[in-house]
Amino acid sequence: MHVGIIGIGLMGHGIARSVLIRGGFAVSFLDHPGNQPVDEITGLGARPCTTPAEVAAASDVVILCVTGSPQVEAIVTGENGLTSGLRPGSVIVDCSTALPESTQRMGESVRAIGCDYLDAPMTRTARHAHEGKLNLLVGGEAVTLEKVRTVLASFTEDVAHVGPLSHGHRLKLLHNYVSVGFMSLLAEAAAQSADAGVDPQVFLDVLAGGGGASVALDRLAPYILKEDREGLPFFVANAQKDIDYYRTMSDAAGAQSTIADGVSKAIAGAVDAGHGQAYVPELVRLFRTKNR
Repeated sequence: MHVGIIGIGLMGHGIARSVLIRGGFAVSFLDHPGNQPVDEITGLGARPCTTPAEVAAASDVVILCVTGSPQVEAIVTGENGLTSGLRPGSVIVDCSTALPESTQRMGESVRAIGCDYLDAPMTRTARHAHEGKLNLLVGGEAVTLEKVRTVLASFTEDVAHVGPLSHGHRLKLLHNYVSVGFMSLLAEAAAQSADAGVDPQVFLDVLAGGGGASVALDRLAPYILKEDREGLPFFVANAQKDIDYYRTMSDAAGAQSTIADGVSKAIAGAVDAGHGQAYVPELVRLFRTKNR
């Protein structure tokens, strides 16, 4: 199969190189100013395209790895979008983090022209993408998943079929709410601890030995100790977007979002102050009242 990829960012670059190196598939990608440097993947044979329609026309499977629902909708159904160039029977695999209701609409548009759609958001980090060890939460028809499983296997360690179309994105928003919520809470506690002059190693040891032990603590620990932000290369602005998507999903379902509202407010303060491109571990510093 020929694979198209749209969104060669922190995660998409790793996906592209894994599809090329581990999977051995031919790759076309959308040439876009938001891409990471593409020298490595073009050196491996990836071919740039000027529009989503051109990517679609070259591909049996198109992987999307973009910021959110507005970008996905523009790529799928916009001018020169994927639906104007897809081959019959092609599959779109949306690895973005998007709103479930938007995903259902995009799926309907794609199925109407004889193609298929899966939502397959990722968990784990850019390092795992580079290593071909992402985990995917896949929503959609089981038969469609089997059709593209060899492609997905080239950049993943685990692929979980979690239900019908949109359930992947629903579960990703639940996951990111819990993950970002935990890290925001921990960052606020770490900031207060630092302001009070508590030894950071003692702070970490106390949490790790009690109720604070978690993956979130492990990812923030390098920053708390050494201001090493690479434990989680995830932009604060994207964290806010995901929390607000969760709140939108909750509002549509009539669900409670009191705690999510507080997390959004805390992160929005950092974004509004111009720190949207900081990584999430840097919230430890941004939440401090001293020595910011």
